[in-house]
Amino acid sequence: MPELNLTSAPAHLRHGSSIGQPLTRRDGVLKVKGQATYAADNHPPGMLFAVMAVSSIAHGRVASLDVAAARRHPGVVDVMTPDHKPELAIDPEIKTNPFVFRMEVLQSNEVRYANQPIAVVIAETLEAATEGAVLLAPRYETLPALVGLDAGKSYVPPVVGVGNPSENHHGDVAAGLAAADKRIDATYETPAQYHNAMEPHAIVAHWNGDHLQIDMPTQGLMLSLARVAELFGIAHDNIHIRSPFLGGGFGSKGLMAGPPVLGIMAAKLVGKPVKLVLRREQMYGPVGHRAPTRQRLRIGADAEGRLTALDHHARTVSSTFDDFYEPAADASHTLYASPAIRTSHDAVRVNTGTPLFMRAPGEATGSIALESAIDEMAWACGMDPLALRLKNYAEVEPITGKPFSSKALRACYDQGAARFGWAKRSLQPRQMRDDAGLLVGWGMGTATFPALMFQAEARAAIRRDGTGAIEIGAHDMGQGAWTALAQIAADAVGLDIDRVNFKAGTSDLPDAGIAGGSAHTATAGAAIHSAGAAVIAKLADLATNDERSPLFGAGNTGVIAHDGRLIRRDDDSRSESYTDILERAGVAEVEARGTGAANPAAMEEYAMHAHGAVFAEVKVDPELGQIRVTRMVGAFAAGRIVNPHLVKSQLFGGMIWGMSFALHEEAVTDRRSGRIMNANLGEYHIPVNADVPPLDVITVEENDPHVNALGIKGVGEIGITGSAGAVANAVWHATGVRVRRFPIRIEELLT
Repeated sequence: MPELNLTSAPAHLRHGSSIGQPLTRRDGVLKVKGQATYAADNHPPGMLFAVMAVSSIAHGRVASLDVAAARRHPGVVDVMTPDHKPELAIDPEIKTNPFVFRMEVLQSNEVRYANQPIAVVIAETLEAATEGAVLLAPRYETLPALVGLDAGKSYVPPVVGVGNPSENHHGDVAAGLAAADKRIDATYETPAQYHNAMEPHAIVAHWNGDHLQIDMPTQGLMLSLARVAELFGIAHDNIHIRSPFLGGGFGSKGLMAGPPVLGIMAAKLVGKPVKLVLRREQMYGPVGHRAPTRQRLRIGADAEGRLTALDHHARTVSSTFDDFYEPAADASHTLYASPAIRTSHDAVRVNTGTPLFMRAPGEATGSIALESAIDEMAWACGMDPLALRLKNYAEVEPITGKPFSSKALRACYDQGAARFGWAKRSLQPRQMRDDAGLLVGWGMGTATFPALMFQAEARAAIRRDGTGAIEIGAHDMGQGAWTALAQIAADAVGLDIDRVNFKAGTSDLPDAGIAGGSAHTATAGAAIHSAGAAVIAKLADLATNDERSPLFGAGNTGVIAHDGRLIRRDDDSRSESYTDILERAGVAEVEARGTGAANPAAMEEYAMHAHGAVFAEVKVDPELGQIRVTRMVGAFAAGRIVNPHLVKSQLFGGMIWGMSFALHEEAVTDRRSGRIMNANLGEYHIPVNADVPPLDVITVEENDPHVNALGIKGVGEIGITGSAGAVANAVWHATGVRVRRFPIRIEELLT
């Protein structure tokens, strides 16, 4: 496996620290040259290929499989079915912790959703396994499928998202609505959306006795390791997972799903290494997705446009066998000040794979409805949408009353509007046209995402040759974590980045937590920073307690680590190199560990959020209704910027996803069969290059000292939350037609 080129000379001349420098991606050359080893690129000797057979019905049971026909096919080695499989150590239906979800791993013949795995064919070639799966020719006993937001009786889930209450409120919403001079009552619908990372779920599993080697893409090395250990009843130390590269995850690779477990079971059944890779259409079912929602927003405002009440109710779905509820209404907790706010959820059960985390879970679905409703309220009040937002943006979190960086949000509004030219916008819709006669519309949306942190640990070392090492089981989903974390590592040990050996991506390294919730850089970075401080402290003890050192006696005043030297804080003429300190002490290296986690006291006192404002321009053909996004500007305040190149790339990606949410993306389910009709990248529409307009990103300077020691917030998901609403509102401004069901379709504008 090629090594990541993290120790080569930087591509940019740097001045000062590594943090804040726009360094080129350290893994970029490997990826461009095709030398980056993804999970499915591994081919251990004797490896066999596994292919899942999946259900073509959404509800019922498998009555029969022609296993004999599949086994007779040349090259087929074995067929794994509910009647012929390795036994697991625990029932996969048992939920051992909140981050465990039930999975389909051939424990019965019951079918709970379309595309559910019903058998696995193992063969000497991929072609033989694929053909063997077809020969199984399953027959079913079919039951009616539950489909859609009205599939059955609704209920109030105990929690939504990750343990959030299904209902929150403060103030008297009914009284606030009654007292309002202007009111809106509108319902918005968002569709089911499916993870479509370039790299599908894949696994190469190899058993050696009770030791297990796994290559798989995962956003949570230790979570995956723990789940495998309990399912197969083996010690954690007997499992080694390699996951140096991920071709995208978006939340679907955060928790262990059924297909990788089937790959491990298949390897155990045949006693040889086995590779299992999902086909694109098989991604639509067993590995999570974003659930559909129907959201009703009732908002009241006084004569001056100040909100008097905000009531946000969301309906969503979960599977018939497990619980995950898209927390869409929670988006209204954090943006707009109102004396009365209520958010609530209900749900129905349908025959689907369990919905799970998908980029900006809750915030993406909830914010497009909220931002559309706020825009409608501005129109009702006869106000510019930006002016109404400026009048109502919250300086404290409305539900909890905790303060957050509201000045940063105001700066996002101001800088984004100025760059976009918002002051020239007409108040009335359908008033702006270009030289070709196309309708022009300008819309905006407010962006928000919580500044989360999980727990992580890192190891740091300083060696006698003057180099450093940082080890952490971190993940790079393509967002540039290998580079950003290496920059933090270099500063943590006071060395240039080319002098630090940064190691990540395997389960035998310290736990970096999960790469999710836009929290990975803050979490893993805090652990790296802590480990670096700890190892520098050990090195300083060697020097300041040694009479032969120019730093002797500096223990009280302290030292600074810079460029491979320790320097007295009170006298920069007195310093010593790391090499000299360790050689005189007769020590090859010093090492230390550090941890990263949220500060409970700060979380109790402050609300932690990143903010932004997105402005979009669309052009609409007045006769054909064709929509084209022609310009977008986003201004985001997301704490300390570790690498401007990587941050802008992530924000661009979020803005494109928001545009996709508003105009393109939707999984269409056949209401008769419960099958997804567009389970491919030809008909599941996402933006291509021709759809993406010029994008402009402003990173607004923000110093939030409360979020963590480095002041880092996440940027992976916030770009979606303002962009979807901005595009939707721009379509209304261009056409005068308010579409409340997404994605916006041409026919809705024409009718």
